[in-house]
Amino acid sequence: MQDHYQINALAKEESWRLFRIMGEFVEGFDALPRVLPAVTMYGSSRAKPGSWSYGTAMKLAGALARQGFSIITGGGPGIMEAANKGALEAGGQSIDSISILQTNSFQIVVQASR
Repeated sequence: MQDHYQINALAKEESWRLFRIMGEFVEGFDALPRVLPAVTMYGSSRAKPGSWSYGTAMKLAGALARQGFSIITGGGPGIMEAANKGALEAGGQSIDSISILQTNSFQIVVQASR
């Protein structure tokens, strides 16, 4: 007779996934006081250096960084790259939040600090 109450390995692994995700949220919230005040900048990955939108993102991020704001981006090319460059050139703090899709994990990279 087959046991109707078996817990298979996949179901057991999935139940612990919730706690790993909660742990990542806690780590993120614990890190926030070190980067606040902050502004998040996201935008097109197609913006190229020399374009109006790329230059505007760089200038805006630089101005915000000089006023004491950290700049948080998704770490991608285009607008987010420009925002990171603008913050760093102004001596500010740039934080990339990089999602690594192959492993379903999330990584925060702080590029520079004041």
